[in-house]
Amino acid sequence: MGDEEKRNRAITARRQHLKSVMLQIAATELEKEEGRRESEKQNYLSEHCPPLHLPSSMSEVQELCKQLHAKIDAAEEEKYDMEVRVQKSTKELEDMNQKLFDLRGKFKRPPLRRVRMSADAMLKALLGSKHKVCMDLRANLKQVKKEDTEKERDLRDVGDWRKNIEEKSGMEGRKKMFE
Repeated sequence: MGDEEKRNRAITARRQHLKSVMLQIAATELEKEEGRRESEKQNYLSEHCPPLHLPSSMSEVQELCKQLHAKIDAAEEEKYDMEVRVQKSTKELEDMNQKLFDLRGKFKRPPLRRVRMSADAMLKALLGSKHKVCMDLRANLKQVKKEDTEKERDLRDVGDWRKNIEEKSGMEGRKKMFE
């Protein structure tokens, strides 16, 4: 057990040492990268932005402002032209994608909602307006006139069910039922 513990400690110490060395190397690399970026930024600014010379008289300052406004206007026009080109190309891309979907036959279908529809409206939608089919089921039902018979009147007017059973019991009750 003693040897194994020493070995585990040595392994963890070695790992920690390697980790710290890697972190030191990474820190120096980050510093170098930051210095490189800063030098690239300075080079770019020196190439594209000449040092500003502020004139002393008012007319020279106004002339400088006019030049700056002209440069700003040119940059804005260029920006607008680029935006228009981008919009035009995105529109063309959308049109081409739609044509692709049309050619493949994969249309983007909206999620369907349940719609209450009568049978007549459904048949009209399926068959078109040429075919006249009436599916009014209530009109096709037979109408039965309800006659107020004595039997039904007796059933409605039954008061005490025991009297009714006594009246219908035996042969006399069956004779009354047939009459």
